[in-house]
Amino acid sequence: MPHLIAAITSTVRALGLGMVLAWAALLPHAAAHDATRLVILAADGTRLAALDRAGMAELPQTEFTTRTIWTEGPQRFEGVSLATLLARHGLDPARLDLVAVNDYTVSLPAEAIGPVYPVIAHSRNGAPMSLRNKGPFWLVYDYDSDPDFRRETVYMRSIWQLDRITVHRADE
Repeated sequence: MPHLIAAITSTVRALGLGMVLAWAALLPHAAAHDATRLVILAADGTRLAALDRAGMAELPQTEFTTRTIWTEGPQRFEGVSLATLLARHGLDPARLDLVAVNDYTVSLPAEAIGPVYPVIAHSRNGAPMSLRNKGPFWLVYDYDSDPDFRRETVYMRSIWQLDRITVHRADE
């Protein structure tokens, strides 16, 4: 009986290892494709746009250095003003729902979108942000430039690991 249990255990381990290796081979490709794309959706779920880092880099860039409550020392961010992104795609929302990879969601009313801030950052300190490092996209403000950007409401809206935005029009 102990030999049978040992054989079953060995087989289960081998199968488990095989499955883990198969998943490991597939996941990097899927993660690299999906995790670096920002999708913009209509309220009904229709895809309006999808941008990767290269697509974001083609838009006019905003760059600034600021301190955040989540990082150590000054951080240099580079990205696209949310207003610029919306204008480029002809979008005039009443409200946006910004959703992170883990489905954490924040709502942003249109009146909270200024001409420069917030910015959808794709780089921090000169490097693309990984999922592990609050990327691929992070909605940020120049917190040092204005005391209004150092309020709890703004901090709550500073969503990282951003991967989709749902646009709500006034009539929805």
